[in-house]
Amino acid sequence: MHPASDNAPRANMLLSLACFVVVVTGIQAASSILVPFLFSVFIAVAVSPPLFWLESKKIPSGLAVLLIGFIVLLLFLLLINIVTGALESFTKSIPAYQQRLEALVSSVVPLLQKAHIDITSETLLNVVNPGRMMTFLGALLTRLGGIFTNTFFIILTVIFILMEASGFSLKLQAALGNDNASHHGFHRIAEGIRHYLAIKSATSFVTGSLIYVGLMLFGIDFPAIWGLIAFIFNFVPNIGSIIAAVPAILLALVQFGAMKALMVGLLYVATNVAIGNLIEPRVMGSGVGLSALVVFLSLAFWGWIMGPVGMILSVPLTMALKITLEAREDTRWFAILLGPEKEAKQHLQKDTE
Repeated sequence: MHPASDNAPRANMLLSLACFVVVVTGIQAASSILVPFLFSVFIAVAVSPPLFWLESKKIPSGLAVLLIGFIVLLLFLLLINIVTGALESFTKSIPAYQQRLEALVSSVVPLLQKAHIDITSETLLNVVNPGRMMTFLGALLTRLGGIFTNTFFIILTVIFILMEASGFSLKLQAALGNDNASHHGFHRIAEGIRHYLAIKSATSFVTGSLIYVGLMLFGIDFPAIWGLIAFIFNFVPNIGSIIAAVPAILLALVQFGAMKALMVGLLYVATNVAIGNLIEPRVMGSGVGLSALVVFLSLAFWGWIMGPVGMILSVPLTMALKITLEAREDTRWFAILLGPEKEAKQHLQKDTE
């Protein structure tokens, strides 16, 4: 009997769990610095193909980086202008929207009483609290504007990352030597994230544009901000489109009534079904390499650690973690658990051959 050797796997597991808890606690404690940095990294990865294209046209690297950085800065300033302007206008309109919503809720009481549902206006207003709903919409816009509060730090970090991007492969080769597995792992992480962000950005832009045009035609207030919210929350898997639809539907209900709210809801459903279920899977190819359950759990996990930005970056962060785990033999089993069923079948086929 070798009790010490028998307890070794348990000790290693406990040590790994303890390290995991320490790392997660550290990430939460440093989230105010880490979140803008991670946001900068993924922006740099997303805009690196145009940078490499400019360099291939014999444009000096410094000039190409400044050009890309200037374009990113203009986009950020445009988004900040949209968010701050809409937030100011919406805040001023909240009392009027709240009064309309209270009148709408009170008008439902006679209909419920005719259906033999004994309820008073006060009780229904406590359940469907208009003030709480309007506060939720205002808080949503405030949190959205908070993403762009570190604009200067984010843009500066993106520029420095892009300046290092052209020579990073050479540094990686010198650091890792002939470790082809590590080389391949780094390239897979970069290519996987770049492919995902490129496709997701394009489909999110189309989604936001369709929502903006549809809401503008319906006459809903602030269509630009709801289109921007649809664009941003399209990056959030599973529940992002639902979160993005709630404010616009609620506003349509307040402005025009139930029929227009239903039409707005159908607009969101049609757009997300067409983009998310028909177009996006075709252009995404083999997908993100994660099971549906892992995508949902990663959304909750990264959102809990880093807030809204963590929810937006949950898929690329988990993709990078999965590829890193695949590179090591002793952690490959965990990467298989994170992947879809078809990857597990492929591994079983390789083992039986």
